[in-house]
Amino acid sequence: MYSDIVMDHFTNPRNVGEIEDADAVGQVGNPKCGDIMKMYFKIEDNIIVDVKFKTFGCGSAIASSSMATEMVKGKTVEEALALSNYEVAKELDGLPPAKMHCSLLAEQAIKSAIFEYSKKHNLHYKELEGFNPSEEEDHHDLGEEE
Repeated sequence: MYSDIVMDHFTNPRNVGEIEDADAVGQVGNPKCGDIMKMYFKIEDNIIVDVKFKTFGCGSAIASSSMATEMVKGKTVEEALALSNYEVAKELDGLPPAKMHCSLLAEQAIKSAIFEYSKKHNLHYKELEGFNPSEEEDHHDLGEEE
């Protein structure tokens, strides 16, 4: 059911924790369903030099968080914003359809952190137009490929 990569990132997650002096912190999820993801970024000269996460959720949510942090570390803010949940799932060697929402949660956590960073520094990113991390939504209905 789960790939070896998913199992590896679940049992040995990378970048777990928090960054005390983070430049950006984003949290997404729905407490009603139990999936909550928080990401912390350290950004220098528009590069994400460090990233940590804390996730309360299933193994797929933890694996998606871990993989997403690996994928954005060392990237520019714009490159991180371009990361899609499908790319996260692909790097994990796939997720079951019922768990694709976990990769979407990782994408949204990245956007949420950068949204906060952009507000703090009065920056504008086209990829964040219409994005509102404070809106609670049921991400279980999202992210599945058609």
